[in-house]
Amino acid sequence: MATQIRPVDPPETKQLPQNLEAESALLGAMMIDNRLADDILDRIEPEHFFNPLHGRIFSAIRSLRQNDMLATPVTLRPMFDSDEGMKAEGGPAYLAQMTASSASLIGAKQFAQQIYDLAMLRALVTVGRTLVDRAMDTSEEVNPRVQIEAAEELLFNVAADGGSANSVKTFAQATTEAVRLAEKALNAGGGLSGVTTGLNSINAKIGGLHHSDLIILAGRPGMGKTSLATNIAFNAAKRWMDDMRLGIPPEKSVGAKVAFFSLEMSADQLATRVLAEASRISSESLRMGKISKAEFAQLAAAAADLENLPLFIDDTAGLSISGLHTRVRRLQRRQNNQLGLVVVDYLQLLSGSAKSSSDGRVQEISEISRGLKTLAKDLNVPVIALSQLSRAVEQREDKRPMLSDLRESGSIEQDADMVWFVYREDYYLAAREPKIPTDGDDSRVFDDHAAWAMQMDRVHGLAELIVAKQRHGATGKVTMRFESNITRFSDYAGETPFGDSDE
Repeated sequence: MATQIRPVDPPETKQLPQNLEAESALLGAMMIDNRLADDILDRIEPEHFFNPLHGRIFSAIRSLRQNDMLATPVTLRPMFDSDEGMKAEGGPAYLAQMTASSASLIGAKQFAQQIYDLAMLRALVTVGRTLVDRAMDTSEEVNPRVQIEAAEELLFNVAADGGSANSVKTFAQATTEAVRLAEKALNAGGGLSGVTTGLNSINAKIGGLHHSDLIILAGRPGMGKTSLATNIAFNAAKRWMDDMRLGIPPEKSVGAKVAFFSLEMSADQLATRVLAEASRISSESLRMGKISKAEFAQLAAAAADLENLPLFIDDTAGLSISGLHTRVRRLQRRQNNQLGLVVVDYLQLLSGSAKSSSDGRVQEISEISRGLKTLAKDLNVPVIALSQLSRAVEQREDKRPMLSDLRESGSIEQDADMVWFVYREDYYLAAREPKIPTDGDDSRVFDDHAAWAMQMDRVHGLAELIVAKQRHGATGKVTMRFESNITRFSDYAGETPFGDSDE
């Protein structure tokens, strides 16, 4: 016998989830006891009410209470004398009818929770209808994957709605978190309260990568900003892997699981850089296969050791800021909310919404930088975003970058908690090499080249990390060593040739 399939009524024929009696009872309770109103006003919003009139009454109560005025049927009446929705209910006397039963005071908080829950169900119905409408569009320009990411974004917005009430912390809760971070810094050897960069000199300057921070790492082409970002991502992921092997609890590790969004470089190119650093074999030799058997064994050992490295690479080109949010949240769920660092290479390759794109590039970059800061706060993880610098740097005699060199938008500096610049003097000095002297040249040619060689020897293989902005401490400079053959930054133990490291 064939199974009977029961037809399902389309959503249009069903009544949307609602409880008008609960809405009326809640508003009545709030007008009877304004202390109760003060407690509930931050829990729900006017749009959570199904009846638009109830939403306007709620908004009016909030407005009066924000001005320290009583919210009663008498004080609310003048605000609804010309309200058409109120007239349909019999006029302002409807306000007094709501307060007729004081029994509503007992279940007011439960009513508020039910109103919120029903609003979420209605939002899900709206999302479902939107998904169906979009999925029915079969035109050639439609990209199903983009639709899936948009759907995840819509669902996340529903889930995130109402989160403000949960974000309010008592001072006791805030101090508990502050003490926990201080304990973590102490256990890490002092000076490190966030995720490690793997470079002691940078950790000492900034205290590690702090949760919810947006860090902008900028530099002109050739300075090594991608290399530094890759080094930090690798160092944080390896520290997490090593700590887990030692049995250190995840909450006490200064390492992190890392998501690396490489919009310019492919995943295998990035992996080659990581392997070059880990095995200390030239990345160029790895790409061209110019390695000995001993070096290959060294490479295989490094690859085996890093097999469980929690470094996740996404090399999708042309990613939008909303698509980035979706992918990070998806990875966060898959990693049991243990993702601890996000790296984006680089900011200008992200795209904004269609609206911001039509408003101009500056507006689009502003939306992207705000989106990156929102991502850092929502997931409570540090986000490192690489950024280009304007060509104005090349026009100055001193090539050290400044905040005004950040390309295309001042909002990048505004949204960032830290701004770092990578600067390598030897890169510019190498381009200014004087004529190589020969036997027939005069002494001046020899002197010029000798002076250049002395200066080059002083700065060769060194780099500066300029901390131009930092919300948590002082700005300044950190000197690092840079090994270009394996694209690796490391701590520099000698005397700095660039002057003082602090401003």
